[in-house]
Amino acid sequence: MAKVSKNARVSQRAANAGTGKDFVKVVKPIKDPKTGKYMYKEMMIHKDEAKAFFGNK
Repeated sequence: MAKVSKNARVSQRAANAGTGKDFVKVVKPIKDPKTGKYMYKEMMIHKDEAKAFFGNK
């Protein structure tokens, strides 16, 4: 099997755009107002939307 050049790998990344590697799992603690305990909200979102997810309070 022959070696794959670095340039070939770069073009392969562009071909894989929109795959699962663009998504991240985020976990946000939410405090229950009645009991004071924390619950955790877990979601799989696109990595570009992560700051917006944590920015909402």
